[in-house]
Amino acid sequence: MSNLPPNVHVSQHPCLLAKLSQLRSQNTPSRDVKGLIHDISLIVACEALAKGLESVKGPTDQTPLGFDYQTHTILPGTISLVPILRSGLGMVDAMQTLLPNPVPVHHLGLYREPTTLHPVEYYNNLPNHLAGSGSAGAVASDLTIILDPVIATGGTCAAAIQTLREWGTQRIIVLSVLGAAPGVRAAAAEWPEGVEIWLAGVDEELTDHGMIKPGLGDVGDRLFLTIGK
Repeated sequence: MSNLPPNVHVSQHPCLLAKLSQLRSQNTPSRDVKGLIHDISLIVACEALAKGLESVKGPTDQTPLGFDYQTHTILPGTISLVPILRSGLGMVDAMQTLLPNPVPVHHLGLYREPTTLHPVEYYNNLPNHLAGSGSAGAVASDLTIILDPVIATGGTCAAAIQTLREWGTQRIIVLSVLGAAPGVRAAAAEWPEGVEIWLAGVDEELTDHGMIKPGLGDVGDRLFLTIGK
């Protein structure tokens, strides 16, 4: 594997590597694709949040038998999930399962222009996402978690990072299933001091059309049965 920046982390979890192999197969049906994306996201998120969150003591509570115990909560205090449409939606349930409390889910719609492969934003529902606009009470989350199953050229991920940085978030964790080494490096360089990228795997090459080789195909198409659209 090519040398990757220090803010990029690639899991070596044996179960995750086996599930990634299953996900790559052209014979894996859509129902199983959905389950594998969920499972892989959960494993990657466990590793990422073990490093990216802090446990702090909360108030004393009681068990059903009346015994006192020390509660714990997590920091930072404000966290948002930002799935990149469409395929990022497949990772949301895993994150909501893992986090101890509900958090806001904001959506970013980005696609690659077919000729230039440059990212184009078509949807953004971040509250008050431009300085000086929106509701006066809306503030950016301390930590924003980008959910983007595939980092190919890195342009979409870098654009999302730039948008969230302009929004005012203090820190970003990117969770991804698979990346291409050149694209991962490009995304990691967008804001090195504020971004950590966690992936299940990294491939070395991209095709001329910006697809990861060998990759796992178009995740959105596989999730939503729109192959050949």
